[in-house]
Amino acid sequence: MPVPYHRTRGRRGHGRRTPWTRGRTARVLAAATAAASLAALTACGTAGETGGETGEGAGDASGEGGFTIGLLLPDVHTARWAASDKPLIQAKVKELCPGCRLLHAYASADVATQQQQIESMIAKGAKVLILDPVDDKALRSSVARARDANVPVVSYDRLADGPVSGYSSYDSEEIGRIQAQELLKAMGPKARGGEIVMMNGDPTDPNTRDLRRGALSVLEGKVKIAKSYYTGGWIPENAFRNMSAAIAELGPDRIDGVLSANDGLAGGIVTALKAAGVEQLPPVTGQDADLSAVRRIVKGEQYMTVHKSFEAEAEAAARMAVALGRGEKLDDIAKDRVSNGTNDDIPAVLGPLVAVTAANVKDAVVKSGLYSVGQICTPALEAACRKAGLTG
Repeated sequence: MPVPYHRTRGRRGHGRRTPWTRGRTARVLAAATAAASLAALTACGTAGETGGETGEGAGDASGEGGFTIGLLLPDVHTARWAASDKPLIQAKVKELCPGCRLLHAYASADVATQQQQIESMIAKGAKVLILDPVDDKALRSSVARARDANVPVVSYDRLADGPVSGYSSYDSEEIGRIQAQELLKAMGPKARGGEIVMMNGDPTDPNTRDLRRGALSVLEGKVKIAKSYYTGGWIPENAFRNMSAAIAELGPDRIDGVLSANDGLAGGIVTALKAAGVEQLPPVTGQDADLSAVRRIVKGEQYMTVHKSFEAEAEAAARMAVALGRGEKLDDIAKDRVSNGTNDDIPAVLGPLVAVTAANVKDAVVKSGLYSVGQICTPALEAACRKAGLTG
């Protein structure tokens, strides 16, 4: 069984690569095709964010014990928000408070849009907000505005600045350490003096800073960071462009590993490597255990990801939101405490973390109920799934 990684804060507190001299025309065409595909996916995601809030849930929140909860998510190009977080929060809210109504909105990775959505939800009578901030510092005034309107804010996945009432997430520094430790393990002898590319997330995301800090605490003094990038909006297309630039500048033979902050970025990185004609890919990290990433791990295109239980994170946020909406304290729900610079005693739930590689994908992903073998093992992955022990 996989070993869970976690840190409790307590109440206080590989072989031959294709030569780079391969035909330049073929590489350019492949890169153009890959970039067009990534751009199309990104454009589709953005188009889905323009509709504003939608109400869901049982009843109109006018029944006994019912009230309105606002859920604000940062974008739709990150697969987990629409596929996992939103429906899980919705289901838990309905279970805990059948008369409650859930409003939800995606912010297109834009601060001004999310500020407007917060104002709109307050105006529509939201009694509690669950907020995953696009920019933790830029949203501080909006969190204060909600507090002034007697609307408590549960910060979700990313810790917002300001008078936050609760926090549901994971220890991002620990995730960065796990990613770095697994990358060094995958690099083998090249972990001593090898060169890596570091693909960080959005610079306005507090998780990006914590992930980088945790990773550097492991990597410094062991490998050389040949290139380091911040990827605006966590957009895979941006990671593709950054990785293509790194390959062009360094050449693929100098890239011994890639520290990718999440699975979406890892997808752009792998696409860039393949478009450049790299046959034996360097190890690439990730987080979120996206289905596409799990398939890449089984196939051997991505080395690892960090599985965070979206169900546990969503359940904790929903429990906190319902409790706050009923005027209850969070002591029985949140056993940890975190600080955001405004408040050093924010009730928090920090979930367990599991490093997932091809060696433990069956236990960590299938037996845990995250995905079924049928979801992972497409016909194209039949041989890889047998090798990983997923099928007979």
